[in-house]
Amino acid sequence: MRNVDGTEDFGPWLARQLRMLDLKQADLAQRVGVTRAAVSAWITGRATPREETMRAIAEAIGADIAVMHSRTTDAVSGGPVRWYHRPAYQDGGRDFGNAAAFAFEADVKVLAREATQNSLDEQLDRTRPVRVRYTLHELTGEMLAEFLAAVRWGELLPHYEAAAAQDQKVGRVVAEGLNELARRDRLLLLRVDDYNTTGLTGDDYDDGRFAAVVRRQLESRKSEDPGRAAGGSYGLGKATLWATSRLGMVLVNSTLSEAHEGRTRQRVVGRLDLPWRKAEGKPWAGPAWFGQADTAPGNEGVARSWWADDETVTRLHLTRENSEPGTSFLVVGAHDVAGTVDEQEDGEDNGGDEQAVTAIHKRLVDGLAENFWAAMTAGRDRAPLLEASVRTLRNGKVLVEEQRVDPEEKQPARTRALRAFFDGETVERITEVGQVALARVPLKVPVPGGGRETVEHRAALLVTAAEDGHEPPNRLVTMRGGLMVVRAARVPELGLGADAFQAVLLAGHAAGTDAGAAEEAEAFLRASEPPEHNKWGRTEELLSVYSRTAHRRISTFTTAAYAAVRDLTGRRPDRTAAGPGRLRDLLVLDDPGPRPARAGGFPAIRDLDAEIDASGAWRIRAEVKLPRRRDPWVMGLVAKFDVRSGPRPTVGWSEIVAVENCRFVDGALHFDAGATAAVFTGITDTSTHPVRADLAGLIVELQKGKGTAE
Repeated sequence: MRNVDGTEDFGPWLARQLRMLDLKQADLAQRVGVTRAAVSAWITGRATPREETMRAIAEAIGADIAVMHSRTTDAVSGGPVRWYHRPAYQDGGRDFGNAAAFAFEADVKVLAREATQNSLDEQLDRTRPVRVRYTLHELTGEMLAEFLAAVRWGELLPHYEAAAAQDQKVGRVVAEGLNELARRDRLLLLRVDDYNTTGLTGDDYDDGRFAAVVRRQLESRKSEDPGRAAGGSYGLGKATLWATSRLGMVLVNSTLSEAHEGRTRQRVVGRLDLPWRKAEGKPWAGPAWFGQADTAPGNEGVARSWWADDETVTRLHLTRENSEPGTSFLVVGAHDVAGTVDEQEDGEDNGGDEQAVTAIHKRLVDGLAENFWAAMTAGRDRAPLLEASVRTLRNGKVLVEEQRVDPEEKQPARTRALRAFFDGETVERITEVGQVALARVPLKVPVPGGGRETVEHRAALLVTAAEDGHEPPNRLVTMRGGLMVVRAARVPELGLGADAFQAVLLAGHAAGTDAGAAEEAEAFLRASEPPEHNKWGRTEELLSVYSRTAHRRISTFTTAAYAAVRDLTGRRPDRTAAGPGRLRDLLVLDDPGPRPARAGGFPAIRDLDAEIDASGAWRIRAEVKLPRRRDPWVMGLVAKFDVRSGPRPTVGWSEIVAVENCRFVDGALHFDAGATAAVFTGITDTSTHPVRADLAGLIVELQKGKGTAE
């Protein structure tokens, strides 16, 4: 425990010195000339030694008497730093990789989204922005050799070679990393530094931020302050750091906002995620930690964090620019799967040249701008939540100057809309260029537990004219309190001829003081987000905490938001059979083939909202017009690629979710009897795509008696 004057209680401090020296209480008692009971009383805090006894203790453990009194640092140095590999499970169980890392691709845009969200969730001083800096650093030659020596590469190589020899996913990624290192004598480091955050506080093993990030999986420890709006809740985001490393290695240097063991600065540790393997004649479970060998009972030999000196953090490329609380994560052997695929398809060499590294730099900047432009937007009397920058080095020299992400440059219309909201300069109707219209959209938030009681939240909808040459127009961007973009989707059922616009929907804590029930809305919407936090919809958490029909509140909320956008822009739906030309170029709403001639017709897709997500899959949201009848309609759902030539290939579905007035059973959509409209969503299966999704249009058909969904 740390006291007000910055000192640590004497008992815990003395106990740690004895562990580091491998001294028993009886040994100290003998050296000082007291009973073992007296030493026990000092350590448990029941007694404090007199001044002359303090001097005797200092001499016995080789400490300076001033350090004994200040107790802001250890009197003795710890053991050598080494790697500790977790032994294999005694029951024969084997883990061939960290399952949490498989939830995300090794995409630097994904890493920027998840890591920056985690930094925002740990904001320390809420009057100042969190500052996040991304540093790409390419090492070659002598500088690479020095870094490998610092991480004790020789100790790790047998484990890497054993992992790479295994024919499974993680082993293949590791093999690629080793080949890159050997063939090019090159290693790419990606460091994420944040400032004005809490740092990795807490014990090495017990509950706390440090253990949640470094020791555990699927544990999310967010602030319990009800005024904060945590972005994540699954504890998965940190896994993107290890997923982005071809070598599965991440090093950490944290400056703490609360002292641990009497210190706050340069708490260093490393974690390695490898699959089960046999190396050096023994089986190993998978993960390993880089630190000092622990001497505490029960943890003997386990590597724990240590308080590193300046020279060590420099050799490990973990030097922080100041003493402000926060954490630096160093991804060793960083790679970008999405960027690599794009370059290879364009016929470019993705080698270790300047072009490849600067391409990753650009993707980091773009990813930060796409996801956090709102968090980086300031008002007249309101500081931004976030400042972000990216820089690129090669062997310590600047390759690309530090580039601060400017939300106005990347998202001018949306930034203008949000600033007007912050400054109270919105209007009810747009009458002049540059104005921002504000409307309130109701969200009926159910009370947890499955009851029918609800509270009303009034989300803020902002609409302004789009800027030419920037983001695609006529989109609605949704977000909540953390001001991270959840989803950007085209507004459906738009008429033709009106001016292009951008719309922003702010919910939860982001909706302002007039929203009402902000805390309830924040919790409800967070529960409706999947691990990727890229939409609001049906999730297991939503079903278990609220009710099985709670997602319908979100569907109604989304429909109301679209209607409010159309009202503010004066863009009424165009009901022509062919649909708007811009949409018709990309999508076909039901194949316009022959239909049976019968009274009332068949269900038909009235509106389709579709986009290609980061994985390359089409995500659709369809509204269906249903002829009224007493019996349910049962229809198959077919997706086809509208390619330039040849037959239209059918693609499969990875997910179909019935949202309103329908059910998805045995590969078919069952529409409720008597209903006149229904809503469902779907995601195509990328493994069935004959070409990239952006190289073809998408045709979605409802077919009677056909159930092709997977």
